[in-house]
Amino acid sequence: MKLIYAIVRNVDSQAVIGALNRKGFYVTKLASTGGFLREGNTTLMIGTEEDQVDGVIDIVKKECGPRQQIISNPVGPAEYASMNTVVNVGGATIFVTDVDRFEKI
Repeated sequence: MKLIYAIVRNVDSQAVIGALNRKGFYVTKLASTGGFLREGNTTLMIGTEEDQVDGVIDIVKKECGPRQQIISNPVGPAEYASMNTVVNVGGATIFVTDVDRFEKI
């Protein structure tokens, strides 16, 4: 058995969870923070058999693929105008670990 941690942006989490649930995967959702833009993240924990790991990862990739976003980047003192910058957002960070023991009580 494997435990998959998928760290996704909050805005992508519901789509990922919905797609995983439709395919029969159970998901535990944890609130987390981090990343370049200091926006909220969601850490998803998915337990599955080893032969289904690639299917889970494919679903996560499909639902939260990378895209571009414009952010305002201040230039100099507050009196000056800010400069817009295009950054890549989205995607996910995924960890797959072995599970020595699993019990559902």
